[in-house]
Amino acid sequence: MAQPNDTILVEKGTYKVHDLTIDKPLVILGKNRPIIDGERKGEILVAKTSDIVIKGFHFKGVGESFTKDYAAIRLVKSNNFIIEDNTFEDIYYGIFLEKSNDGIVKQNQVVGRAKEEYNSGNAIHLWYCNRVTIENNDVSKSRDGIYFEFVSESTIKGNKSYNNLRYGLHFMFSNNNIYYKNEFCANGAGVAVMFSKFIEMKENIFQKNWGKSSYGLLLKEIYDSKIIGNTFHQNTVGINGEGCTRIDYEENTFSENGWGIRIRGACYTNNFFHNNFENNTFDVSYSNKVHDNKFENNYWSDYTGYDLDKNGIGDVPFRPVKLFSYIANKTPESVVLLRSLFIDIINFSEKVAPSFTPENLIDPSPLMRPYPIKK
Repeated sequence: MAQPNDTILVEKGTYKVHDLTIDKPLVILGKNRPIIDGERKGEILVAKTSDIVIKGFHFKGVGESFTKDYAAIRLVKSNNFIIEDNTFEDIYYGIFLEKSNDGIVKQNQVVGRAKEEYNSGNAIHLWYCNRVTIENNDVSKSRDGIYFEFVSESTIKGNKSYNNLRYGLHFMFSNNNIYYKNEFCANGAGVAVMFSKFIEMKENIFQKNWGKSSYGLLLKEIYDSKIIGNTFHQNTVGINGEGCTRIDYEENTFSENGWGIRIRGACYTNNFFHNNFENNTFDVSYSNKVHDNKFENNYWSDYTGYDLDKNGIGDVPFRPVKLFSYIANKTPESVVLLRSLFIDIINFSEKVAPSFTPENLIDPSPLMRPYPIKK
């Protein structure tokens, strides 16, 4: 019988285990990646203790239920934990942290079996947790790659989340968190950030999130946050913002997206400075009043102005919202006319005498060359 704070070394082999409860502090290490097979009968490991380390295992065969969230590893009210260097396959939920604080989840690989949203779970799932670091994990083929709900003061960095059924990252009601150098690629609906404040998203990559309801980054009811140095490449919409206030968008690159930025209602006091907009179908789409949002010193590949004094800033302000962007927002079917001569004519007419697009949505100091973004 293991005693509190013992180290257990598990030799290579296959162990058929499900619903195993750990109720004392332990360090559990796998030697040569032993396989823990839950045989799809329920959860595999449930830890209801603090000071737990789980490292070096291959977990597979988590059960499936419409009433319970079965996970390969579940921590309940645990503090000071480490879940490191494990692999997961054929799972419902991979790692599920419930009311657990001050821990690390790093260098794990999670491959789910998600085919439909209603009968699939998330790769890494946190609920009511504080001060957790999620670092250098590789997650795919789950419903959501990384899911946060009521999580604060946590750091998510260096993770790759791709080919998930819904969101690569999905968090709600989670404040004071940092998201740094993550990559979110080819997820069903991109990344969703909702009902949160004091968020920092820096140097992340959002790419190849295509679909009718897919975004590089979906923002809803976000306040007092910073979105800096990120790359949005080949998404249906780079950033879709609704109800977002006091956000700094700086030094981001939007390239080859359908829409670079799509701004919905109730967005106030946002700053768009030193961003690069390169070869998007529409750079900016606006469906409400401009309010006090500012666009300054951005680079726009569609800008055709001049720079007589050679200071690197265009002498003519740039209006990033095209009339056809306004029309496509109101009538999506009209997108079939994209790149036709007729659309070029009406866009030019609106540029000369704005009547439908926001007259005060301008970048008064557009850059002549892309802003040099340091990574």
